[in-house]
Amino acid sequence: MTDAETVMARCDQLATCSDEPDRLTRPFASGAMHQAHELVGGWMQEAGLEVRRDNVGNLRGRVGPAEGPTLLMGSHLDSVRGAGKYDGPLGVLIAIAAAHRVRVPYALEVLVFADEEGLRYGTTYLGSRAVAGTFDSAVLKHVDRAGIAMADAISAFGGDPSAIGQDAWRGAPLLGYFEPHIEQGPVLEARRLPVAVVSAIAGQNRYALNFKGEAGHAGTVPMNGRRDALAAAAEFVLAAEAEARATAGLVATVGQLDVRPGAANVIPDDVDLSLDIRHAEDGVRLQSCGRLLEHAQDIAVERNVTVRVLPMTEHAAVRCSPRLTESLAAAVAQSGHEAISLTSGAGHDGVVMASLTEIAMLFVRCKGGVSHSPFESVAVEDVAVAIDVSSRFLELLAQR
Repeated sequence: MTDAETVMARCDQLATCSDEPDRLTRPFASGAMHQAHELVGGWMQEAGLEVRRDNVGNLRGRVGPAEGPTLLMGSHLDSVRGAGKYDGPLGVLIAIAAAHRVRVPYALEVLVFADEEGLRYGTTYLGSRAVAGTFDSAVLKHVDRAGIAMADAISAFGGDPSAIGQDAWRGAPLLGYFEPHIEQGPVLEARRLPVAVVSAIAGQNRYALNFKGEAGHAGTVPMNGRRDALAAAAEFVLAAEAEARATAGLVATVGQLDVRPGAANVIPDDVDLSLDIRHAEDGVRLQSCGRLLEHAQDIAVERNVTVRVLPMTEHAAVRCSPRLTESLAAAVAQSGHEAISLTSGAGHDGVVMASLTEIAMLFVRCKGGVSHSPFESVAVEDVAVAIDVSSRFLELLAQR
């Protein structure tokens, strides 16, 4: 098989590593992640990389000189619930293929991040935070839906939660961090191009909100006397949608909703929901966050319920390195394609890695721009271009 065909076949294999039998769900420090590590670790060794797993649960493969400059590259291996095959794993496998293909005078370290999506504990970028030295040990106390604390999950996975500080990069000088990733948008397909150079990653805020009212009988409590937590939450969901529709470039999403007590004949008294807000300009994003959270308080007052807001994550917009993107654009041109630049509306491990070193990203076309869905689809021809561009990029860095 060609390198691209091998990558596609390996994506198919990884898709079988799931904690749910009928869909792809691979959370942090799970049984499915352990199975995926066994596969990817073996493929790294076949590519000539020295492989180890760090304390937080990242898989790390290195090739090249023990001393001197190093380029980090890779992506994540965890998934959302009901995921597609390519968001994260494709970038990991392209990085491995490029590391196997080229011989450069500097070292390459492929990073397979353990948690980017935040599915299990609601805290994104655990793996890259550990490498960047920004891991907050307070999150080790977070518990999942089964009541398992993060620290215990890491220990059960074979890591050491007390030693995560040792995962931070302390090696030789860094040349940067490079991440190939599916576009998760429709632009490349519309332009009929296989790849694009990422210029920036949009900023993001994520919150957990709780509306609390009063339960009551669905048939006996008059409408004007109800303290319906779900009605308040529903009003807030629509307010978030309205804010995004009214603000150019803003996206706002309520992707999780947990309603209690959850009976058909009982007025809901306790509702948890998530809020995710993103924009390429930090000022615009923060203004919208402020308006929405203030509106949540107004809804609570009007409906005689209470609301609690817990900030989960906040990431400023990140600009990719001009030096690295210049080389990446040159690699795209050398491969015979137009080198367009795009802003990423999705968050990536590069957001966190930018606090450690310069970053560059390569987008790969995906069918319909569909992502976070089992209908994610990429073409083997586009993967071949991405491997070629990534390899040329590594070689160009050696000349600069």
